[in-house]
Amino acid sequence: MTRNKLYLLLISLVTAGYIWLVYSFKTVQDKPMLEGCFIKQISGVPCPTCGTTRSVIAIIKGNYLAALNINPIGYLVIIIMLIVPVWICIDWLLKKHTALTYYKKAEQFIKKPPVAILFILLLIVNWIWNIYKRL
Repeated sequence: MTRNKLYLLLISLVTAGYIWLVYSFKTVQDKPMLEGCFIKQISGVPCPTCGTTRSVIAIIKGNYLAALNINPIGYLVIIIMLIVPVWICIDWLLKKHTALTYYKKAEQFIKKPPVAILFILLLIVNWIWNIYKRL
């Protein structure tokens, strides 16, 4: 993947995330018009990432323990949503490709079987926890 394609994809995803977050933040008190998890809507079972939006909103509101209890993936999402746009803007301004280089190294690291298995196991544990909590 080229630098520009990756950066455009990442900026698009983060922008979509911010739009969803603003929508969700405004409707968190009221019944939302759209529910976030289509898997839960169809199956009735929460997915491993169910509650991530609520977790991010809790972090923004300063409810750090509640965010952790709702879904710890929210911490990862908020870090990505804060760092990626700044990192990409700096790369574009300085005409560098440090985010692309990091992405490629991270991709190679995650492809290693022990690392991939660990991430899959953590995701499964989070999924079981979401089901247990009846999220």
